[in-house]
Amino acid sequence: MDVDLVVAGAGGGLAGALRAAQLGMDVLVVEADEHHLRSNNTSMSTAMIPGAGSRYQRAAGIDDSPERFLTDIAAKTRGQADPRVATALATVSAQLVEWLADHVGMPIELAGDVDYPGHSARRMHTLPGRHGSVLLQGLADAVRTHDRIDLLAPARLVAVGTDRAGDRSAVVEYPDGRHEEISARAVLLATNGFGADPDLVRSHLPEIADVDYHGSAQSRGDALRIGESLGAATGCLDAYQGHAAVSAAARTLVTWTTVMQGALVVDREGRRFGDETVGYSEYAALLAARPGRCGWIVLDERINELCRSFTDFRDVVDSGAVRTADTLGELAERTGMSASVLTAEVTTIAAVARGEALDKYGRTHVAAPLAPPYHAVEVVPALFHTQGGLLVDQHAQVLDTGGAPLGGLYASGGAAVGMSGHGAAGYLAGNGLLPALGLAHLAADHLAATA
Repeated sequence: MDVDLVVAGAGGGLAGALRAAQLGMDVLVVEADEHHLRSNNTSMSTAMIPGAGSRYQRAAGIDDSPERFLTDIAAKTRGQADPRVATALATVSAQLVEWLADHVGMPIELAGDVDYPGHSARRMHTLPGRHGSVLLQGLADAVRTHDRIDLLAPARLVAVGTDRAGDRSAVVEYPDGRHEEISARAVLLATNGFGADPDLVRSHLPEIADVDYHGSAQSRGDALRIGESLGAATGCLDAYQGHAAVSAAARTLVTWTTVMQGALVVDREGRRFGDETVGYSEYAALLAARPGRCGWIVLDERINELCRSFTDFRDVVDSGAVRTADTLGELAERTGMSASVLTAEVTTIAAVARGEALDKYGRTHVAAPLAPPYHAVEVVPALFHTQGGLLVDQHAQVLDTGGAPLGGLYASGGAAVGMSGHGAAGYLAGNGLLPALGLAHLAADHLAATA
């Protein structure tokens, strides 16, 4: 046997590699993209990881627990989330963020100033700058200095089998076409989902198939194909994270914190078309259905200042993508919106903020009325990553179609079924990173316990 664990994918899977090495195992990480530090889905995230009941929450006086988190998951997914995965991740979430701080050395902090749709408590933990590149770099630095972990890149996992001794074998393909077979006690599929495969997206996610894909080019469904070839079951392949706030000009994420702080999302005419606070994921398809498949986020200086803690938002501002005006009429002129329509929408939502009116779309939370100067950012919808995948149990073990574990095979992140149920509406902020890091962490724990 060459190593104890082969991890395919150097994103959230690095958490599994580090945990396995911490528990005394030898690990090989196989990564298809030599530029993964800036181009995989972990690096493109906002580094928000839910941790229900963490010491950071207790220090801030926030009452939270895995049970409360599970209640939020059930409400957002309408009870469609895989119960084993959701329970395992809600339970491990606080331990995970504390482990990242204590073992990996991450400067974890509670994002205590941010509310996200569907979360009843402020449970997001992040890093300074609130950008996934910081998170991934920290994981990669820890991996690079660990004497039990080797990183092989660029190299792609193309098959998983069983060798003569009964161990797993990982078949790795190099850019020149050469293949190498590596024996291991187990393989962790952490290669994300299938967002970069147009045929798979059109087959499973037709409602979002025609929008831009804003994720790693390596998310080509490798884990899905490998798992299915071994008889693995799949689940919730129609689940995905969309986003209705990618800057049309900068092609960078405009944080949905703008909305939670009181911003509006309108179409090209300046008309609202729903309750923005239900969630940015399901809003992607709504925006895609509007004329031109684009719209505007309308905010003010107060919101502008509150969102500058996000690196992505600062990048949008620095790119020149923000239009500014002293009046709504001037803003309409600079954006091509209808002045009368935009003014009516801002006036109406201001009345909702003051408690003087009910929103026709059901929005109940508006932090404050918008005030001049006004800002607007043109946005387009995007697919960020798929959320369904191989069925796994509470230990991240891949299951066959009969519900039995496929020995020595684990999956995490977008390679696994996840905790978002079906479609886009079940996605909660953090449902990408928590399964990516959390399932990888759980896989390492289980492999160590069964040594």
